[in-house]
Amino acid sequence: MITFFSYAMIVVFMFLIIRKKLTPFSALVLVPVIFGAVGAIFGIFPKSIGDMALQGIQDTSTTGIMLLFAILYFSIMLNTGLFDPVTNFVIRVSKGDPVKILIGTAIVAAMVSLNGDGTTTTLITCTAFLPIYKKLNLKIMNFAVIVILMNTIMNLLPWGGPTARVIAVLGINEQGILRALMPGMIAAIIYMIGVAYYMGLKERKRLGIQVMSETELLALTTTSTPEEEALKRPDKIWINAILTFVLIAMLMAGTFPSAVLFLVGTVLALVINYRSLKEQKQRIQVNAGDAVQVVILVLAAGIFMGIFTGTGMADALAYNLATIIPESWGNYWGLIVAVISAPGTFFLSNDAFYFGVLPILAEAGAKYGFTVQEIGVASLLGQAFHLLSPLVAFIYLLLNLTGLEMGGWQKESAKWAIGIFVIFIVVSGVTSAVPLIK
Repeated sequence: MITFFSYAMIVVFMFLIIRKKLTPFSALVLVPVIFGAVGAIFGIFPKSIGDMALQGIQDTSTTGIMLLFAILYFSIMLNTGLFDPVTNFVIRVSKGDPVKILIGTAIVAAMVSLNGDGTTTTLITCTAFLPIYKKLNLKIMNFAVIVILMNTIMNLLPWGGPTARVIAVLGINEQGILRALMPGMIAAIIYMIGVAYYMGLKERKRLGIQVMSETELLALTTTSTPEEEALKRPDKIWINAILTFVLIAMLMAGTFPSAVLFLVGTVLALVINYRSLKEQKQRIQVNAGDAVQVVILVLAAGIFMGIFTGTGMADALAYNLATIIPESWGNYWGLIVAVISAPGTFFLSNDAFYFGVLPILAEAGAKYGFTVQEIGVASLLGQAFHLLSPLVAFIYLLLNLTGLEMGGWQKESAKWAIGIFVIFIVVSGVTSAVPLIK
């Protein structure tokens, strides 16, 4: 019965989101609360639904705090004009050519994603590129698809979330798993640059290449209002650049918790760029709106996962996913794990899948002659779709900044994510990182 409830809750949740019957915020809160309450009434679940929801909020609170100050920090950097030189460079190199702009988006997104943090990637790329897309009337959907799928690929680095969990759960050597994943990642990056080229060709056909004079090129990055111009701090651009570089370097090195780094960074950004208390207060008030919208979604996702995990629905779903495959298919277990990981990491959090499902899949794989590394690599191939999940916190930041609807963005992204998934499987099979048949 618990398994039925787990599948039913996920189906209802996805239906409401995709058909736009409820906002993600409302669905993340109402669906698990209603299912949890109904299950408790019939004695299927414990009656402490409120405690489960509160535990989920506590579990996501650190992420919420980090997002709050990360958004404030990069919003302040945007106010100061830190990313104007990047925008200028891309515009000058592209000279109004959509193909060059979209390929540039893909390359920058891959480079920024080296730190393994989706929030940082989203904030930096949106800040640098959205003004260009808007001014040239390029499709924002293309931008959102390219950024998230490039981040999807780079997130498989050993310090990325899913791979780090696999290493911890299965005790795999991180250099070994990196060598196993790298060929597929390189092929997928080339594929995504090809996708960006294709999208750029379509945009070039729709809009043409806008041949611009020097004056027009400068106008693309000229602030439209005197109020915004007054906020810029061109004399402090190097100080802001060094501060941002050090902040990202410390994030990658894991020197301090990310929430603490962004909190301190926000304070320094305010003190360095806006000396008066009135200006600092205004920057917080103006930029806090976007931050709050994202934070409440993160906390709502915490309620969903708290109830989903606390009621036992996550465990029931994990067991069902591991036992539904007939033993006669054992020789194809590597491929089966890869296929299971796609819906598994979409409908479950990385924690739920890799800490709950993966050990069961690895134990079964050992009986069929698969090593823990082979199963670990296979379980990561479905990450091609993970960042499209409504349970991933930072995608709400991306959707908020781009103004896109989740359902439409998921459909467009999934179309190209299929190619990444196929590349991961094929390359892993060719290199024997994941034998497709034993």
